[in-house]
Amino acid sequence: MDERLKKYATQDVPRYTSYPTAVQFSNDFAPETWVDWLGALPEDASLSVYVHIPFCRQMCWYCGCHTTIPNTYERAATYTRRLLKEIALTAPMLKGPKGRVTHFHFGGGTPTYLAEDDLRAIVAKVRDLFGFAEGAEIAIEMDPRTFSREKAFALAEMGFNRGSFGVQDFNARVQELVNRIQPYEMVAECVKNLHDAGIEAVNFDLMYGLPGQTVDSVIETAKLAAGLRPDRIAVFGYAHVPWFKKHQKMIRDEDLPGIEERYEQAVAIGETLTANGYTAIGLDHYARDDDPMTTALHAGTLRRNFQGYTVDPADALVGFGCSAISSLPRGYAQSARDMAKWATRIEEGRLAIDRGIAITPEDRMRAEIIERLMCFLRVDPRAIAEKHGFDPAMLAASYEKLKPLEADGLCRVEEDGRVIVPEDRRLFVRTVCTAFDAHYQPRPQRHAKAV
Repeated sequence: MDERLKKYATQDVPRYTSYPTAVQFSNDFAPETWVDWLGALPEDASLSVYVHIPFCRQMCWYCGCHTTIPNTYERAATYTRRLLKEIALTAPMLKGPKGRVTHFHFGGGTPTYLAEDDLRAIVAKVRDLFGFAEGAEIAIEMDPRTFSREKAFALAEMGFNRGSFGVQDFNARVQELVNRIQPYEMVAECVKNLHDAGIEAVNFDLMYGLPGQTVDSVIETAKLAAGLRPDRIAVFGYAHVPWFKKHQKMIRDEDLPGIEERYEQAVAIGETLTANGYTAIGLDHYARDDDPMTTALHAGTLRRNFQGYTVDPADALVGFGCSAISSLPRGYAQSARDMAKWATRIEEGRLAIDRGIAITPEDRMRAEIIERLMCFLRVDPRAIAEKHGFDPAMLAASYEKLKPLEADGLCRVEEDGRVIVPEDRRLFVRTVCTAFDAHYQPRPQRHAKAV
């Protein structure tokens, strides 16, 4: 690892799935503001819908998601009933015809924890009240340990056409240390079952920085994963935050790789995947050459939102469920993260929105600069400023912040002002983005580590 990179690798920097980031959301945000924003959407606006399912069968020690382990299924059944009510409350607030949902994504937690009848009811409610556009992507995150051939065919019957498996690592010792036992053969069978059911599009999530991982072990996992030919592979660094996620105390500090080895693991996974036919996408995604995400990368249409990198062109993202975040042209809003608070609001017939932020014209300009950097590792900030009606001179402070980053090799600033992150420095693109973030204040334990 280049010595110049160490000071950046341990810095806390935003993941930039939005701008402004969720750290800037206000707790004083009024749900009525969100209602106004929904009503102001053009009647022909395309929509993306996200549903959060905060339940899992078993807690993985590395988990940083908003999830819980129910004592009985009744909690999930009740949650489903409230979700259906929340969807029904929201739909009348949008004007225009049905059939505008281009992407529908179930995240969690483990969405497939839900019984098939409950999943089917949620899909049907969104289809009936919002309507899917022709060719809409309907995707779901799944746990291989609770997946079956019957479930694969049930999902296909409901209309799902993309599935994502949390693989993380195939090494038996690592799986034991993180409390997630799922052998390679289990995952391979899951992929086969999806394909047999007619769901061809498959995503994998891999991780580095987990306890017990080594450079050699992550290379082996990456090879095995690539051999199953998923369409997309996302690679995330483990964030050890036991003061925030108490179950992470089950992971011993002495079992964790140091920052240099974390960096080497991330680089090794990327090199292995690209050597096995995958194209690097932005910070941490990899896609096959025939995947729409690779096409979007080359066409300059790749986007980034709260689900990460996406080809979703929707004008608005509407989230449902506890902690779900929504994005509209005028701002962001998040439902209550406390399950009891969310449930009470829904039972009272009110929206559960309790945090959010309005987007200013300057925020939109900076958001586009940051999104393009995150997606394409290059951007023309001055041209974007002019497009948004701003004098490019207002970015002088940002260019000043780039000088030490350029000196240390994280980026290159061309004579015309274009900013380029070298391919071998893509892991530090978030650090480069902070130069254009007017809200960013470096504070420990506030964001994810750069590596």
